[in-house]
Amino acid sequence: MTSTPAALVRAEPGPPYEISFDGRPLTALPGQSVAAALWAAGILAWRTTRKGGAPRGAFCGIGSCFDCLVTVNGRPGRRACLVQARPGDEVSSQEGTGHGHLAV
Repeated sequence: MTSTPAALVRAEPGPPYEISFDGRPLTALPGQSVAAALWAAGILAWRTTRKGGAPRGAFCGIGSCFDCLVTVNGRPGRRACLVQARPGDEVSSQEGTGHGHLAV
């Protein structure tokens, strides 16, 4: 028998809903952060660093670092570990700070 975190605490979340990541549909559960929904879909990295393009995903999981930055509904620089996934959210990967288009 496979145990999930929800099963271990006997949680019964509400019905799943759809969000998208880089145009790909994903399933999220009520109360899940964007990072948790990405992890559940097997996506471990969703940002690259400004210098070197190194892949990044969730590191601290509590909003102290900025490794998990994503763009949510057109807003760059959102920490995926802190943003609750909402039905219909459009999440996209991010390069650096997400403000590269503003560079002069």
